[in-house]
Amino acid sequence: MELYDELPEPPRAPEILSLKAHVAERRGEREELQDAHTICDLSEECRPIVTNISRLAFYAVFDGHGGSRAARYAAHNLHRNLVKKLPRGDIGVVDKAIKKSLLDAFKLTDEEFLKQAASQKPAWKDGTTAICVVVADNVLYIANLGDSRAVLCRMNEENQKPTVLSLSKEHNPNQYEERMRIQRAGGNVRDGRVLGVLEVSRSLGDGQYKRCGVISVPDVKRCPLADSDRFVLLACDGLFKAFSAEEAVNFVLSYVQDEDSQTEDMVARYESACHRLANEAVRRGAADNVTVLIVQILH
Repeated sequence: MELYDELPEPPRAPEILSLKAHVAERRGEREELQDAHTICDLSEECRPIVTNISRLAFYAVFDGHGGSRAARYAAHNLHRNLVKKLPRGDIGVVDKAIKKSLLDAFKLTDEEFLKQAASQKPAWKDGTTAICVVVADNVLYIANLGDSRAVLCRMNEENQKPTVLSLSKEHNPNQYEERMRIQRAGGNVRDGRVLGVLEVSRSLGDGQYKRCGVISVPDVKRCPLADSDRFVLLACDGLFKAFSAEEAVNFVLSYVQDEDSQTEDMVARYESACHRLANEAVRRGAADNVTVLIVQILH
């Protein structure tokens, strides 16, 4: 359920909110870290920037499988391809333009990686999920493939309790529409996996599954930021196998609001909370890689 779609549009923050990103990566029980991430400000690269937008930032987590090459490739190239696809100057409807640019950037990144993968001997079989957030001034645009997730922590002004807003929709082969697409393409779903192997129904890479209905078209959502928002959490499924979204948000808040941590400034507290959350996921038995990216909203 897309929680924020069912809430009234929040009052817009009057000024552009400052952001600070924190990231923590843990290998878990895997032999190698197959995750990758991107944190970058696209404002300068997109000059002349879209009219009426002064800040354009990009955050992403990629959860690789079958190797780390697809995740690393996406981390290096998805935002660059987004810059190529974004129109410049006065574009009319900003929302429509950014969403189309995200769709085009995912398509181009997938095509280019598959071309490179097919040229290898033997061909690379790597794939990756993707969860990315583009921040245009005070509006989030969220694009997702696979089972990584993004959530937003929004505080209730009256009781100072958090509301956890789900910003992304997961894609797995058991979902009706995903399964139907796979079957129409000639594939099948066994034990909750495409051909009994692949756990996700959308990804970048995975060339051997593209003929079976696995696509690289993300769901793209929009969410305006409000003054009551505290942070955005992006993470791979390794975190969410150990935490529910609500538990993860409350874990972070419990540390940043802890009186014992008052000697640290708020940026340092969020940095510590990010690493503590990743450590706790591993301690709870997350065998998968764990990548946690927190975008702190400074007030």
